[in-house]
Amino acid sequence: MILASYPMRRDGQLRIVAPDRATSTRMQRHSFAEMVERGLAPPDGAPEPFEIERCTAPMPRAWQFLDGSAYVNHVELVRRARGAEMPAAFWTDPLMYQGCSDPFLGPRDDIVGEPDWGLDFEAEIAVVLADVDMGASVDEARDAIRWAMLLNDVSLRNLIPPELAKGFGFVQSKPPSALAPLALSLDKLAGWDGDRLHGRMCIDLNGVPFGRLEAGQDMTFGFPELIAHAARTRPLRAGTVIGSGTVSNKRDGGPGRTIAQGGAGYACIAEQRMVETIEDGAPATPFLQPGDHVDIWMEDAEGRDLFGRISQKVRTP
Repeated sequence: MILASYPMRRDGQLRIVAPDRATSTRMQRHSFAEMVERGLAPPDGAPEPFEIERCTAPMPRAWQFLDGSAYVNHVELVRRARGAEMPAAFWTDPLMYQGCSDPFLGPRDDIVGEPDWGLDFEAEIAVVLADVDMGASVDEARDAIRWAMLLNDVSLRNLIPPELAKGFGFVQSKPPSALAPLALSLDKLAGWDGDRLHGRMCIDLNGVPFGRLEAGQDMTFGFPELIAHAARTRPLRAGTVIGSGTVSNKRDGGPGRTIAQGGAGYACIAEQRMVETIEDGAPATPFLQPGDHVDIWMEDAEGRDLFGRISQKVRTP
């Protein structure tokens, strides 16, 4: 099943999208969050032409958003760029933070911020859960995954170090993230193996290819492991969103290369800057500036678009 939402009040008007994506039907359950919690209700009307450009986030707000860092290569590069040793536990115990889930931005909403905040994108996969009990096993966590989405975790890089230095966590440095137009149930998701989504994560910056990464590759922790980690001390209510963290590929035993250098590129600017720091002693690529345009989409093995496109411009407040 494919779901989308048109703008309507806070939670959107839920639509079920035909497999060919040509038409959609309004649902009696008016929002994605309500549908996940109470179950799918019959359609409320006849099919109409589907206008993907009208879509807001499939789930404009959620009970909670927990974002992991499943691609440990990304974390390792962060540490190397700072000259810090990688703790061995990072390979066995996932990193995770609680992000902003109210609201999620729509796929064409602007990225808003001051240039000196260090504006960055992070291309990620996210899943939506049914109820998960506290202390759930990895297998129980796997059974709770219901939907998958594509997410841009907007990060304010220059605000992160002073915020983390306080000893708590992200708040100001992690504003609302954006979601692609479509949410797919697992039976409609080519490349889903139960733990990971295999497909090509594509990012363009100002119309130039920035990343063409394999999402199923180098993902140290699968989604069931991330979910079980999050549920160790709390239940997760239906509608909870779990993010994968920045997709990151490792090439030839070392950091990735830009597309211009024949590599897969990167899913965030910060990672390219880390590689530049490791190799040249200082970063050269700037963070996002007003007027920049970021496109993020994902393709299956046949090159078909999975979730629709996130296409955001950058502007100041």
